[in-house]
Amino acid sequence: MLLLGIDVGTSSIKVSVVDAATQYCIVSAQFPEKETVVIAHRTGWAEQDPLMWWENVQQAILKAHATQKYNPKDIGAIGIAYQMHGMVIVDKQQQVLRNSIIWCDSRAVEIGRKAFDTIGHERCLSHLLNSPGNFTASKLAWVKQEEPDIYAQVDKVMLPGDFIAMKLTGEITTSISALSEGVFYDFVTDGLSRDVMNYYGFGESVIPLINPVFTAHGQVKASVANKLSLKPGIPVTYKAGDQPNNALSLNVLQPGEVAATAGTSGVIYGITDQLTFDPQSRVNPFAHVNYTTHQKRLGVLLCINGTGILNRWTRDTIAPEMSYAEINAQAQRIPIGSDGLRILPFGNGAERMLNNQQVGAHINNIDLNKHTSSHLLRATQEGIAFAFRYGLDIMRSNKMHPQVIKAGLANLFLSELFTEAFVNTNGVPVELYKNDGSVGAALGAGIGVKAFASAEDAFTNLKPLKVIEPQNKAAYESAYADWKELLDKQLINNKQEEIICQSY
Repeated sequence: MLLLGIDVGTSSIKVSVVDAATQYCIVSAQFPEKETVVIAHRTGWAEQDPLMWWENVQQAILKAHATQKYNPKDIGAIGIAYQMHGMVIVDKQQQVLRNSIIWCDSRAVEIGRKAFDTIGHERCLSHLLNSPGNFTASKLAWVKQEEPDIYAQVDKVMLPGDFIAMKLTGEITTSISALSEGVFYDFVTDGLSRDVMNYYGFGESVIPLINPVFTAHGQVKASVANKLSLKPGIPVTYKAGDQPNNALSLNVLQPGEVAATAGTSGVIYGITDQLTFDPQSRVNPFAHVNYTTHQKRLGVLLCINGTGILNRWTRDTIAPEMSYAEINAQAQRIPIGSDGLRILPFGNGAERMLNNQQVGAHINNIDLNKHTSSHLLRATQEGIAFAFRYGLDIMRSNKMHPQVIKAGLANLFLSELFTEAFVNTNGVPVELYKNDGSVGAALGAGIGVKAFASAEDAFTNLKPLKVIEPQNKAAYESAYADWKELLDKQLINNKQEEIICQSY
């Protein structure tokens, strides 16, 4: 049996076709080649058109078929991974009512803060394990408050992966994992959060049918199957957010195991069997893909919005003609610590680990007689690694102490400089694997269709490509301490500006 995995990313759609018998990827395809647009009508806003995702999904599948490396009719199940925390709303005819408010959008921060205060901090943290923050539920509340005519037409609210499954099958479902990432789920009652639903005034009918992650979420419609050369009726048997899916693809399923990614955003995602929470909701526990009401498995997620997006911005701004491999080589010529140049990488919306403050990106300590473009390239990657350390220390304060971190050899982990900075700043070895979100989604579909005896059996061929151990901790520790001092000063300045603004 062949398995089709779809990864709905912020930048593009990627699909992979995997042979269930061998667990190996036959072909992968991406569409479009150029990064897709994020619409920002105002500072801190971020939207994308769900119908653009759907068009790109179809084009990516057809592009994979065009390689002629497999028979599309042999595909027996489909899995979907997707950018987390987005909001898609449709009417009773399954027509999209507005652009999706995506993961890095900050417009609902204040709405979530008021919900946190009104419902009660202790109540939210003990039941939701999170503040409502600017997650999906708060984004829907923003639509209810600011766009009442649109809200009046809402039949269902979905995460991005639920929407793609709807377009494939005509059916709308969700899961405990998806509801928890939208902060609709109560972990104490193991059901829909009455606190959130009642506070925001949502009717229960807006929530789709709740299914397990690994199960049939509908069958591909004949009209879609014919257009995409698939067999009508094949099931969508897996849907998960990109970070739970990344953890699955690295076989990170049991307590104590930890995964990381460094793409557009940066994430550390650690598994626990405890209903734990951060008192300030700076890191966020969600139901993992293998969470059940009988066996708790939660993923504690540290998310940094401004990581790969900063690396891309730096390259596009000062070295647009260079490839990432070339800028990595150029940056490596500069010594550890970038000769004192420091960059705070927080220019992509409110950062949850910084208490939802919009700190912005900052370049500090520029010496016009010393620093060059190469210094900027290195300081960018070091600043991102330092942001990971800041977040990992929050996780450590919440009893998450990784002994090893697994990551895919992709995005920033392709840079030896960044990987070295990440490993030495955090003081934790990193195992790098050949992994891919769309391949993980395909294997998830295999688990859902019972092509494998268990989730672990889907990854028996997964072996690390290399292991990087800390070697220069002292040098990076000194640079990190200096970076953290700058961040602490910036956070104080932000607070003071907020107090001044509130006084007027």
